[in-house]
Amino acid sequence: MINKVHFVFNKTSYSQKIKKILQKKFVSTTAKKASIFIILGGDGFMLHSLKKLCKYKKPFYGINTGNYGFLMNKFYRKNFSINKKKIKLVEINPINMFVRTKNNQTKKGIAINEISILRQSKQAASISIKKGKNFIIKKLISDGVLVSTPAGSTAYNLSVHGPILNLDSKKLAITPISPFRPRRWKGNIVSENSKLVIKNLDVFKRPISAVADNYEVRNVKEIKISTNKKIKFKLLYDKKNSLHKKIKIEQIRRETSS
Repeated sequence: MINKVHFVFNKTSYSQKIKKILQKKFVSTTAKKASIFIILGGDGFMLHSLKKLCKYKKPFYGINTGNYGFLMNKFYRKNFSINKKKIKLVEINPINMFVRTKNNQTKKGIAINEISILRQSKQAASISIKKGKNFIIKKLISDGVLVSTPAGSTAYNLSVHGPILNLDSKKLAITPISPFRPRRWKGNIVSENSKLVIKNLDVFKRPISAVADNYEVRNVKEIKISTNKKIKFKLLYDKKNSLHKKIKIEQIRRETSS
């Protein structure tokens, strides 16, 4: 059994209610002394907490008190426990985003789900995408493009008809958002070791922004994207409802609906 935990919770009344129940079952301690972090909230709050607390290199157990809660576990009040024999560990590497703006400022961020390149005005984005020295596409006119991790492939990526990636696929999905030219371009799947460079081909007339999960940089000239092998997030799931199983369920749903 795991007893010493550090709680991180959002401000909803439901999170507060569950926290009071859990505080009777676990010893609450500091982030440094805890054996695990228990996160109460939704997917967005989980992403924020993972980035904020990753320096401690502790596992995270999320409890959904938000809406969908794809990255989270369900809370069962009766006989709730976190038993090492009944949980599954999932390790996830984020992707780096290095951005240069039209004013030559540099910004950086990391994404667990996806990096979104989005048009910033009424004009569609005009971008090129390279992998290493080779072009994936020389000119894409669209509302934008996503670069998604396997963990994020069932989020925004799925909504724009991108591929669902297995967690152990070691791949990244590149998916266009409402492509106009070439209209039928479906995107690409590349190795997680790929070094991607996305350039804005018309910085002043067609401004774009780059968003790493929930961190946005505007007026972007160039974005470099790569997998961060130095950071590894450790997520804990109930074996009966692990992240692997959730992704498999989404794959089956897509196959049966197509």
